[in-house]
Amino acid sequence: VYKRQRYVRTTAYSCMENEPGAWGSLTASGSTLKYGSIRSAAADWSVYPLGTTFRVKGQPHTYIVEDYGSALAGTNTVDIYKPSLQKMKKWGTRFTEITVVDWGSYERSARILKGRIRYDHCRKMYYGCMKKLNNSVVSNDIERNGAL
Repeated sequence: VYKRQRYVRTTAYSCMENEPGAWGSLTASGSTLKYGSIRSAAADWSVYPLGTTFRVKGQPHTYIVEDYGSALAGTNTVDIYKPSLQKMKKWGTRFTEITVVDWGSYERSARILKGRIRYDHCRKMYYGCMKKLNNSVVSNDIERNGAL
């Protein structure tokens, strides 16, 4: 059972950054970065899988995980999208409470990451997703069969 309330480190990113490997306004999932009532976020997909939606305490927006970053792999950090460097810097780094509204898909995450495992951070996330999926299969078998 996954906890819906979590206390996490949040950072911000912007497509205005000159980051190597960044795809401008496209996310790792291939969608366009969002900044409206629904906003884009990046995370380690083996912690917060692709499609996870959450709210940041004190903020009126809903965020959706559709991106990742090499610095996020292996962390519990959530990176929220800001459309300008000024807004990104203003957010800085904060420890905040988030409420997960809906968990994303480890299957979708693994499917996208599988083709990118030549990159260390993608490989870490892919194997993390596969571990969660395998544990889920084992848990479902135990519930069905009533035994270990």
